[in-house]
Amino acid sequence: MSQPSIAFLQAFNEALNNHDIDAIMEMMTDDCVFHAVAGPELQGKSFVGQQEVRAGLENAWKTAPDACWVDAELHVSGDKGFSETTYKGTTTDGARTEARMIDVFTFRDGKIAVKNAFRKNRPPVNA
Repeated sequence: MSQPSIAFLQAFNEALNNHDIDAIMEMMTDDCVFHAVAGPELQGKSFVGQQEVRAGLENAWKTAPDACWVDAELHVSGDKGFSETTYKGTTTDGARTEARMIDVFTFRDGKIAVKNAFRKNRPPVNA
């Protein structure tokens, strides 16, 4: 099976912005891993497997219901890819975040096996 393309990452980014969890999970392997931008572990909080990744992403959208990733620059090289975006989101307590970030992807069998997120540590901006 061929590896994902820029168009694949564009579709993934659109699904993230639409908070379309079913479309996202269809683009990820059964044993997928999502390393969040923050958490107690070296890689941040790690979610492993379809059920945990689904719950982790859905929780992020509950925390920041307007979360979106804009100005995407997408790259694919073999079994790796990355998206550089501006994350924008307002938490339920009113804190607004706008910061550049990168998701590093590892592909396997035409899907995302690992999504590893990195974001600039910027103080909240005025909403």
